[in-house]
Amino acid sequence: MKTLIRVTEIWVPNKQHTHLEFFDGLYGELAEFKGASQTMTFPYGEGMPGKAWATRRPVILHSFENSYFLRTEAASKAGLTAGIALPIFAGDYLQAVIVFFIGDDLDNVGGIEIWSNTPADSFDMGMDDGYYGTAETFEWTARHTKFRPGFGLPGTVWQSGMPCIMQDLLSSKRTLRHDSNIRIGISKGVGIPCSFDSKQALVMTFLSALGTPIARRFEIWVPNEDGSGLRFGAGDCDQMPHLSECHGEATIAPWEGAIGESWIKGIPTVRDNLVFEPGPAARAATAAGLTSMVVIPVIQDGRFKAAVTWYF
Repeated sequence: MKTLIRVTEIWVPNKQHTHLEFFDGLYGELAEFKGASQTMTFPYGEGMPGKAWATRRPVILHSFENSYFLRTEAASKAGLTAGIALPIFAGDYLQAVIVFFIGDDLDNVGGIEIWSNTPADSFDMGMDDGYYGTAETFEWTARHTKFRPGFGLPGTVWQSGMPCIMQDLLSSKRTLRHDSNIRIGISKGVGIPCSFDSKQALVMTFLSALGTPIARRFEIWVPNEDGSGLRFGAGDCDQMPHLSECHGEATIAPWEGAIGESWIKGIPTVRDNLVFEPGPAARAATAAGLTSMVVIPVIQDGRFKAAVTWYF
């Protein structure tokens, strides 16, 4: 099964904190695009990573042509047509920028959205921008939908300040977009708080469709009571519906595998081969036939809150 996201990259500040340099990535079979990317650096405000750094918020590029994107020719050869960049800040310090690329497949359906609320202007959270592939009807609905705290995926994340996995969007009346979900097959979603400015609340949502899901498995790992490890908080997997039973009392220690590394470093991590990856999460994913993973740390007010993990 194809997934909506084709490429994932991680960019980190250099020692002088003047440019972003390549750290790691998942490219699948797109080795030529990987080669074109690894040697690049991005100054503050340039390219997608630099733009996300400068604006302190996620950015979406629906098309690379005639834009500030700096790898248009290489992306075109690789069949990549859109991108999303998410900065990770710890207070005022940029930890990393994670960039997702989406291909030009005609059957691409799914959503990656940025929602915001400015308390001085509104009580609601509205959509700033979003990518929906060929789901034009859903895009219109999203742009005309508002969420109060606690309602829908954006409102739930906004109210709790924590990442959230929302299942069964096809049957849930609480999403406010129930009919549109059914029409295009949006079945589940992951929401991540990404507010790095006290004047505005930001939430990023990843909506997974039946035909082109964001990923095959989603998990959230949170600190245990004494802060000595991470415990399983929530999850969803199309291969293993009862993830909570699978993980049970499993704990991930500091530096243990990609999740433990992301927790301690405060930067995203990727793995393109899980066979020898340590930790209970990777072992369970391998047993389910999954082969690679992405970990995104959620940091709010300078503190690590959770690790959002997905698997392919």
